[in-house]
Amino acid sequence: MRRHNALHSMSAVILGVIATCLLVNSAFAEPKNIRHPKSRPIIMWIDPLDFLPGDSSVNTSYNAVSSGVGSGLSGLIIQSTTTGDTGSSGGNKVVEKGIQVPPGYLLKGVRVCYELANARSFITQIRLAQVQNPPSSATVLLDDATDQTNAGPLCVNSQATSIDPGIGGVLLSFRVNFADTSDRIVVRAVGLNLEPKP
Repeated sequence: MRRHNALHSMSAVILGVIATCLLVNSAFAEPKNIRHPKSRPIIMWIDPLDFLPGDSSVNTSYNAVSSGVGSGLSGLIIQSTTTGDTGSSGGNKVVEKGIQVPPGYLLKGVRVCYELANARSFITQIRLAQVQNPPSSATVLLDDATDQTNAGPLCVNSQATSIDPGIGGVLLSFRVNFADTSDRIVVRAVGLNLEPKP
């Protein structure tokens, strides 16, 4: 009889502990309407030094000692042998690169950090285009034609977009407009604004 009572008491204690644990877990559980931190937008910085010139009128270079602009901090130095925003081939005067996005993320925009030698020469367009299947064309999904005439140094975000990079390769280009061939545009950092797929 005593053994039966002891087992009964022990069972009651165990059940009490379990009930307490469940109540504590319930009290500290995350409400369903709160987004998990992983669902928040993030920025992924990419290499700004491997942009390629769009044609022979655009020159890109790098100098680890001094970019020759502002405090001299290094970066991608963009120059042009002609004025305006049209290249020698007749197309946009750009620097361009293909970008990589981690699986499971949407591309929501671009962040560029730059400095101008003179505000008369500047970035005049941030563009994202996605290569189609078959790869004979690319669809423009971001065409931000905001003139970045603030001499800086500063970082700016492009207009918002939403691109699924799993559908096809994505090309990022900066169109530049030069008023004087002695001017320089220095791109110091480029980031991708990303958001997890729902």
